Formats: sequence, C-alpha cells, structure tokens
Amino acid sequence: MKNNKEFLDNMSRDPSNWKGPLYLNRKDPRLLVPKLHPSLGWTLNFANPAAYIAMAALLGVIVLISILK
Repeated sequence: MKNNKEFLDNMSRDPSNWKGPLYLNRKDPRLLVPKLHPSLGWTLNFANPAAYIAMAALLGVIVLISILK
C-alpha cells in the first residue's frame, strides 16, 4: 500500500505531467493530486474526466447561489 502511494506521489512530482499550472496524467487515477510544491495545496487531475464534472458542479453551485440571492 505504501509503495502505491509513493508511486502516485512520484507521478505528481514529475514535471512532465504538468502543462503550466495544470496536472494531466491519464495513468494517475486520483482526482485530487498535490501540487508540485505540496505546501501550495492540491489541484485536479485534468486527464481524469471526473475533474470536468467536479468543475461543472462547482460552477453550477456558484450560479445557483447567485440566482437565489
């Protein structure tokens, strides 16, 4: 189990998986990954289709809240 976590963490630290500020790695099954500098937080894996669903849901909630105000 620990080896798998290390393997995934190494993938997120690999600069070739980053396109500017976006993380794109089809081999990484995680939706949320630590940024290149983990102290900066987490980001979405935009190679994972669920990332777009999460972004659309967040946008939908923001629009709904602004309409209901």
